[in-house]
Amino acid sequence: MEENCVFEKVKRETKEIIKNYANEKNQLIGILNDIQEKYGYIPKQAQLVISEELKIPMAEIYGVITFYSRFTLAPKGKYNLSICLGTACYVKGSQKLLDRAKERLNIEPGQVTLDGKFSIDEVRCVGACGLAPVFMVNDEVYGNATVKKLDEVLDKYMKE
Repeated sequence: MEENCVFEKVKRETKEIIKNYANEKNQLIGILNDIQEKYGYIPKQAQLVISEELKIPMAEIYGVITFYSRFTLAPKGKYNLSICLGTACYVKGSQKLLDRAKERLNIEPGQVTLDGKFSIDEVRCVGACGLAPVFMVNDEVYGNATVKKLDEVLDKYMKE
């Protein structure tokens, strides 16, 4: 019963978002972006509504979502930790940051802590190569990162 209520709410809200784009197929990325902003990910229910309303095959919607790293199919934690594993960051030790984050949070990339507070993502480049290695918490970038710096930042967010 509760699942039906959630589906109806997502359906209604997704239709409203689509209306803001005048039901235009070529506005798919904008629509997906608004849904991502609203829910923190793109729920399957929203994808179904987009497919139905805009007459776009689900495979095409899935392809767009998985192509752009900004979009995600699963919920993230309140604090999403993204660790850059691009070449510059990797060469300067970002793997140690990832290993420490997994150890501290007891989760793997793509997972969320049981309390929903943290998630970890591996990213290939955040465009801050001059600050390598880099990690982000939500939209805040931490450059010239060390394991000590990561621990300090995690401690700060754990207290919140």
